[in-house]
Amino acid sequence: MTENGPTIRKAAEADVQAIAAIFAKDTLGGHGDTDDPAALPDYIAAFRTIADSANQDLYVVTEDGEVVATFQTMITTTMPGRGSSSMIIEAVQTRPDRRGRGIGKLMIEFCIADARDRGMRMVQLTSNAVRKDAHRFYQRLGFQPTHLGFKIKLK
Repeated sequence: MTENGPTIRKAAEADVQAIAAIFAKDTLGGHGDTDDPAALPDYIAAFRTIADSANQDLYVVTEDGEVVATFQTMITTTMPGRGSSSMIIEAVQTRPDRRGRGIGKLMIEFCIADARDRGMRMVQLTSNAVRKDAHRFYQRLGFQPTHLGFKIKLK
């Protein structure tokens, strides 16, 4: 970690390019992310949609003024569980040069604490099936693989 340590804050539009660059370095995700400036308007549009939502938040982790990691949370309320609300964690990424320094743990612990403070029933996340290291990481933090997820790509 740096001298000042990592800091979590809500993302600002000025962070979008750095966030996109983090996703562009992800070789396992397969989302087609890029740091090509021509794609920046797509990322800015997504940022604005998230920022305008009452149930979503996008965060960055900074060290010495640099964006080094990001994650997103969503709150969903469902009929099962007597209409309780849960937090979903998505898009957890740390810059490759900053991995192994406790930033991932910091992000997840932040989410769990926020969910507890907000009275959520549970915190859940999904992880790409090929991310075996991430699965072990989440299990060390107390997450259990209780469900099997399914997706269908439309684009």
